[in-house]
Amino acid sequence: MDITDLRLIRLSSEVEQKSFTCVDADLNDFFVDDALNYTNQLLAVTYILETEIDTVAYFSLLNDKISIKDQGRSWRDRFNKKFPHRKRINNYPAVKIGRLAVSENYANCGMGSQILEFIKTLFTNNNRTGCRFITVDAYRAALPFYEKNGFKYLTDNDQNEDTRLMYYDLKKFIEA
Repeated sequence: MDITDLRLIRLSSEVEQKSFTCVDADLNDFFVDDALNYTNQLLAVTYILETEIDTVAYFSLLNDKISIKDQGRSWRDRFNKKFPHRKRINNYPAVKIGRLAVSENYANCGMGSQILEFIKTLFTNNNRTGCRFITVDAYRAALPFYEKNGFKYLTDNDQNEDTRLMYYDLKKFIEA
């Protein structure tokens, strides 16, 4: 299935949410119980991809930043090499993928990677604000998926945590 064959809907109180089930209970609960509340509180925006009869996937986006002053000196030096000296700042604008889930019925068909490509395009073509990075607090089980899609680990300090902070440099995407 191709993402262009689906309807993209921004979740709002006027949108009827169709049933959705993926392999992760937390992602199911967020979609049913929290996604609309996050939208109403202006904390995140959830987008739904659907067919005529069911929800194929959803993803939530929110603002974020990568703060280099919170990292060690060697990390800062390595990260700052991405930028000309005059453009180096303490915080770099990012968009965070708060949640990304694909229905069990459409799992393992490349839909997640297509969503990431869509988000990369969204924030590099006609973007309304500056946004250099995509970030995600990836569940341990999803780490290989994000690695396969070009995401890097922001730090090694979270190696033993349930989630790891990862980032994707959008400059790579537009230069590809």
